[in-house]
Amino acid sequence: MEIVVVLYPSPGMGHLVSMVELGKLILKHHPSFSIIIFIVTPPYNTGSTAPYIARVSSSTPSITFHHLPPSLSLSILFSSPNHETLTFELLRLNNHNVHQALCPSPTIPLISCYYFFTSGANCLACFAYLHTIHQNTSKSFKELNTHIHIPGLPPIPASDMAKPILDRTDKAYEFFLDMSFHLPKSAGIIVNTFEVLEARALKAISDGLCDPQSPTPPIFCIGPLIAADDRLGGDMPECLTWLDSQPKRSVLFLCFGSLGLFSAEQLKEIAIGLERSGQRFLWVVRSPPNEDQSKRFLAPPDPDLDLLLPDGFLDRTKDRGLVVKSWAPQVAVLNHESVGGFVTHCGWNSLLEALCAGVPMVAWPLYAEQRFNRVILVEEMKLALPMEELEDGFVKASEIEKRARQLMESEEGKSIRNQIMVMKEAAEAAMSDGGSSRVALMKLVQSWK
Repeated sequence: MEIVVVLYPSPGMGHLVSMVELGKLILKHHPSFSIIIFIVTPPYNTGSTAPYIARVSSSTPSITFHHLPPSLSLSILFSSPNHETLTFELLRLNNHNVHQALCPSPTIPLISCYYFFTSGANCLACFAYLHTIHQNTSKSFKELNTHIHIPGLPPIPASDMAKPILDRTDKAYEFFLDMSFHLPKSAGIIVNTFEVLEARALKAISDGLCDPQSPTPPIFCIGPLIAADDRLGGDMPECLTWLDSQPKRSVLFLCFGSLGLFSAEQLKEIAIGLERSGQRFLWVVRSPPNEDQSKRFLAPPDPDLDLLLPDGFLDRTKDRGLVVKSWAPQVAVLNHESVGGFVTHCGWNSLLEALCAGVPMVAWPLYAEQRFNRVILVEEMKLALPMEELEDGFVKASEIEKRARQLMESEEGKSIRNQIMVMKEAAEAAMSDGGSSRVALMKLVQSWK
C-alpha cells in the first residue's frame, strides 16, 4: 500500500521551509512515498512564499502542494495583537478544510498524527512543561522577577520566556497552553535537531520529567534540516561577489529573518556601532515597521538607505562594508569562507544554518521564542555572545561595537568558534549513514508501516 505523508505547516516562511526539507528528507530515503503539503494563505505578511513554492514544485515534483480555502477575515487581522494569535486562529478556522482534505470519504481510515516541532528540543521541553508551570502559579511570566526552572534546561529568566506566552491573559498564551496539553497525545514528536546538540533537554523529555502527568510519546530528532539557497540561478548576487574579495573569516554578517524589523532610530544606531567597530560587515537592511497599526502585519517596501542610515555612512564604510536591501542568500553567505561571524535574531533555522556552516554568533532576539533561544545559545550551548538591550529593547551603538569586536577579535570569540566547529562536525556525523538522525528517521518511518 502506498504511504502518503501529509505535512501541514503553520503559515510563515521559516515553518514552510522546515516542513519542505522534512518532505525532501523522507523522499530521499523513501522515494516511493507521496508527500502532500497543505498550504494556508494568511492575509498578513509572513514572508513571500509563492515563489518558493513554485521553485519546490519545479525541482521536486514528488511534493504536491494543496492550497486550503481562505478562512481568516480582515476584521480578525486588525483586532489581533500579534502574529502567534493570528496563526493559531487561522489554523483553528481551517480545521474543517483540513478534515475535508484528509477524509474526503468516510471509508478512509483514520491516520496517525505527529507533531513536527521546528524549533529545538530545549524549546520543546519548555512548552511540554508549560501546563505544570501554569498550575503552580497564578501570575504571568512578565510579572515574575525570577528564573524559571525547567527540567533539563539552564535557569530561564521569566522575561526571556517566549514572547507570546509572557502574558497569561493573552489569547496566544491560551493557544500555547492547549498545545502543551495535546503534545503528549500525539503518535510522536519530530524535532529539527540532533542528539548531541541538546542531549540534556532530550533526556529530561524522554525521562518524562517535562510532563510528569502524561506518557511521553516517541521523540525523533532528524536534524539538522538545512534548506539550500535555490534562488541563486542566473547572475551571482552582488553580496557573494563582494565576499569573494574579502579576507578569510573577516566579515561580520548581520541578518534578522523574514519578519525582523528595526525602527529608524535603531538602524542608525547599528550603523554607528558597525562603523566604530572597524570590522568588515555585510548587513541586510529592511524598512522599519509601518506606524499605521492597520498595516503592521503587511510586508514593508524596500528601504531607502540614504534616508535611514547616517549621512555619509555608506561612503565612509564602502571599503570594508556592504549594505544589502531586504534579502540576501543567507545559507550561501554563511558558507562563504570570508564570513567569520553572524549577528542573528535567533530564529531556529538561522541558528542551525550558522552551526552547520561553522560560524559563531551574536544573539540579538526580536520576537517569538528568540529570547529563550538566546539563553540556550549563550548559557547551555556556548555558541554565541549575547547582545544586551536596554529595558525598552533598544540596543546602543556602544554595545553593538563591543560585541562585534569581541566576536571577531577576542579569545572569547575564538572559544565560541572552536565550540561551534565541534558541533558542526557532530551535525555532520548525525546526518551521515548510521548517524543518530538517520537512525531516528528510520524508526519514524517504521512507525508508519
